[in-house]
Amino acid sequence: MSDDAARPTREGENVPLEPPAAADSLSAALGNAARRAGLDPSAHASTGSAVWSAMGGWRGILESVLPSLAFVVLFTVTIDPTTGQGNLWLSLGVSVGIALVFTIARLIAKSPPSAAIGGLLATVAAAVLALVTGRGQDNFVFGFFTNGAYGTAFLVSALVGWPLIGLAAGYLTGEGTSWRADRRKRRTYVWLSVAWAALFAARLIVQLPLYFAGDVVALGTLKIVMGLPLFAPMLAVTWLTVRALGPARSVARED
Repeated sequence: MSDDAARPTREGENVPLEPPAAADSLSAALGNAARRAGLDPSAHASTGSAVWSAMGGWRGILESVLPSLAFVVLFTVTIDPTTGQGNLWLSLGVSVGIALVFTIARLIAKSPPSAAIGGLLATVAAAVLALVTGRGQDNFVFGFFTNGAYGTAFLVSALVGWPLIGLAAGYLTGEGTSWRADRRKRRTYVWLSVAWAALFAARLIVQLPLYFAGDVVALGTLKIVMGLPLFAPMLAVTWLTVRALGPARSVARED
C-alpha cells in the first residue's frame, strides 16, 4: 500500500504533500452518500439500528429481494422440460411490476424514491436485455458490471493509500483526511476496503461460471443469497470498526 507522496526541499528533506482537493471532495461525496443511506454516527446508538437503517428497513429489504425472488420462482415453475427454459415474459413482467409498485408506493408516501427508482431502472434495463437476447441469465448482466466496478474502486483506493472506507469515515466523524497520519487507522481502513473488494469479487467468482453455463435458477438463487445476507454482516463489521477508531464525539448518544 502506497505511502504519502513527498517532495524534496532545498535541504534534501522529504515533506509530505498536502492532501489533494479531490480527496476532500470525494470524502464529502462518500460521507454524504453514507449519511443519506442512514449511516450517521450521531443518529444511531447501536450497530443494529445503523445497519437496519442502511438497508432501508423492511421496505428496503423487500425492494432489494422481491423482484429477483419473483423472477427466480416464476422462471423455475414455468420451465419447459423440452427446452429447459422458463417463461421469460411472465418472470420478467412480474419482476418489473413489483419494482414499479414499490416506486409508486414511495412517491405516494412522499418518501425519498431514489432507491426504488434506481432499482426500477436497473430491473427494467436487465429485463429488456434478457428479452432481446432471449436468455434468462442476461437478466443478471448489469449486476456483474456493478460488482466489478465497486470491487475495482475499493481495491484501487486501498492500493493507492486512499481507501474509500477511510474517506467516508473521515467525513462522517469530522476528521477529514487527518486519519492518514495515524498508521493504525490507515492500515485498518485499507484492509476494510480490501475486504469489501473481496466481497464483490466473490460474487463474480461464484456467479459468472453459472452465467456462462446458462444455469438461471442457480444464478438467481445465489444472487439473492450473496446479496443482503453478506452485505449486512460486512456493513456491521465496518460500522463497529469505524466507531471504535473514530474520535469520541462521533460516538452516538445513548438514549
